[in-house]
Amino acid sequence: MPNSYIAASASIVISVLHFSHAAMADGGRLLTPSSEVILTARGKIEHTNTDDSAQFDLEMLKAMPAMEFTTETIWTRGKQTFRGVPFSEFLKGVGSTGTIVKIHAINDYVVALPIKDAVADGPIIAYMLNGKPMSRRGRGPLWVVYPYDRSNDFQTEVTYSRSVQQMDRIVIE
Repeated sequence: MPNSYIAASASIVISVLHFSHAAMADGGRLLTPSSEVILTARGKIEHTNTDDSAQFDLEMLKAMPAMEFTTETIWTRGKQTFRGVPFSEFLKGVGSTGTIVKIHAINDYVVALPIKDAVADGPIIAYMLNGKPMSRRGRGPLWVVYPYDRSNDFQTEVTYSRSVQQMDRIVIE
């Protein structure tokens, strides 16, 4: 195999876990967070753990399928390694039935992401940067990140605007 293929393949690691066993209770309800809630999803979802939303702490997100990749960003220096839940897996996990995801940040920045753009090798909800959790001061605790180096399609103003730092809410419409 060419070295470039090996290098490209080595930059992506996918962990396969069964979301239904890790974060779901009987009857389609999600387990209840045991620590600080860092992400709330509401709207057109089938799986909840409160009356009308799905709340997640860091451990619940870590129990979901994960993807890790190394890429450069326009906000950081040099290559960075991100680990998080593929957006497509998160949407499956909450039983999304909508077509648009509105991503909200702590500072009330909001951007819309068409669900069709949440592809398996696309954006992740990153919770680790270079092997460490991200603080609020360090763009966290959650950051929507794309594998920018993988394709020119991910190096656009639209994609950059959807790369929400300090994400804390998702509304599926």
